[in-house]
Amino acid sequence: MPNPSPQRKKIFDAADSFKDQTPSRQEKGFRVVITGKGGAGKTTTTALLARMLARKAYRVLAVDEDPQINLPYALGFDLAHADQIVPLTKNLDYIEEKVGARPGEGWGLMLRLNPNVDDVVERFGVSGPDDVSLLVMGTVVQAATGCLCPENALLDSVVKYINLREGEIILMDTQAGVEHFGRALAQGFRQAVIITDATFNAIQVALQSAKLAHDLGIPYLHLVINRVRNERDREKANRLIPAGLFTDTFYLPYEDRLLDFEPDVAPLLDMDSEMVSQVEALCAAIEKYGLKEV
Repeated sequence: MPNPSPQRKKIFDAADSFKDQTPSRQEKGFRVVITGKGGAGKTTTTALLARMLARKAYRVLAVDEDPQINLPYALGFDLAHADQIVPLTKNLDYIEEKVGARPGEGWGLMLRLNPNVDDVVERFGVSGPDDVSLLVMGTVVQAATGCLCPENALLDSVVKYINLREGEIILMDTQAGVEHFGRALAQGFRQAVIITDATFNAIQVALQSAKLAHDLGIPYLHLVINRVRNERDREKANRLIPAGLFTDTFYLPYEDRLLDFEPDVAPLLDMDSEMVSQVEALCAAIEKYGLKEV
């Protein structure tokens, strides 16, 4: 990676100072859930954070829980490789092995609600650029998303399990909202990155996500206002967002070069980009509050 600009070097030096002060705490690792309105930039932000943290010698596990399954591409996986990744909710044999019932076999099945899934990352995790590990969970596409079905029983256990993994930074890219994992998230995810843009609808989703995260006991909420075009966008967002709701706020300017590289976001990391500088500031905050939670 080329030498960073003075501003970006300052951010990295600040983050490195946190690690130098408390090296023993790094062994515990920490967990961050990324959420917000669809299309607001959750996957792009997750991929940038994952690659940044991995380049700083952290072990990073990126978990893709968004039904779109775009995170492998944003992380820079080879397209042919990414196309072959099967999400956990489609690994029917594994679900039956762990839960005791096969999806689609009917209602009223007896399920193991707390199956042992400590082999899930080793069996289904894949290694990508910068040694970022990726686990694609998928989602349950049904009208009753809260159903007591084999897929949901497995996903709930997987979230509980990754909460217990030590020595890693875990970033989970989710669909909008965090309520679908309930207490499983509250057990280990102590930070939430909530992505929005300056539109009214996206900000309403962000506020609802913040309320849900607060109700789950997640103490550190980072707000990211994405695709900021001008000062009017900042002012509009600030008018709509109550003071004191979020731990901190980051404003990511619109970056048209993303379209040149998409789906892979990594080329931006080697360029002078104000958007990347803001994500690096977010990265430093995640490290800071990650050390506070142990």
